[in-house]
Order: sequence, then structure tokens, then C-alpha cells
Amino acid sequence: MGGARESGFEPATGDGRADSRPPGGRAGEVRTAFEGMLQIRRLTRAECADPEGAPAPWELHRPVRAVALSLEAAGIPASAVGPSGERTATGYRVCAGETPGSVRVEWAGPPGSGAVHEEEEALTGCVTVLRSLGWTALLYRGPRRRRYVEVEPPSGERF
Repeated sequence: MGGARESGFEPATGDGRADSRPPGGRAGEVRTAFEGMLQIRRLTRAECADPEGAPAPWELHRPVRAVALSLEAAGIPASAVGPSGERTATGYRVCAGETPGSVRVEWAGPPGSGAVHEEEEALTGCVTVLRSLGWTALLYRGPRRRRYVEVEPPSGERF
């Protein structure tokens, strides 16, 4: 069913199919899921001065999902793939990072889409969103000079 699985809402990681519903069809689901994540932060971090200012334990155990939801809720487009695995849309791609609990965010698009020329500005926007939600997000330049973001929990917040 157009992005939502029977097991519940799944945020766009950039490795799924594009949502075929009319524009805005997914927006309500994203808003509800994001508000739920913030509510979990408020309930599990109530003793903190800013309970929404850092990831909750739930997020630390599902960092790819939490980061993808944060980016999607901020209105940043996700990349997408077609039936054969080819990129069909330009946007973020979220996957597990190299170290446990870390996440990697890339800017991906179809061949010839110009994604490589957009990546610095687009990924800087991703960094801004993730830092505002308490994640440690650093922009790096990797192989073939492609940029990516490495996302980790704030210092001392490991699971």
C-alpha cells in the first residue's frame, strides 16, 4: 500500500520506491510519526532541561529509522529506486554507518540528474536538521570526492 506496510509506518530511507499517492498523501503519516517520536522524547527524557533536544533510547536502537524520519519530516526529499534497483529520484539516502549506532546520509540520484552538484548544499541542510534534533552530524568527503554525512548520537548517548 503506497509506502505504509501492514506492520506500520516506515520512513523513506531513499532505497524504496517513490510514493505513488497524490502529493501530500504521505504528509499526514510523516507528521504523525514525527510527533510520536517527539512525544517519546518528552516522556523518556522528562528530567532533561530540553527533552526534545536529544535522541530518545528508542531512536538510539533504530538510528536509521529515526534519522530518515527526521529528514522526511523536515521536507527534504528522499531518493527512490525503480523495480530493477535503478535510482529514479534525487534526494537523501540513509543507511547504517560504519560504526555500530552510526548512520550515513548520502545525496543520490539517477545518472545525469546533477545530484553530485547539489550534494554539498543538500547535505548541509540535512546536517542542520539533524543537529537541531540533537544528533552529532558531520559532513565528510569520501571516495571519488563524494560528500556524505556521518550521524551519531550525542557524546555519552550510546546504547
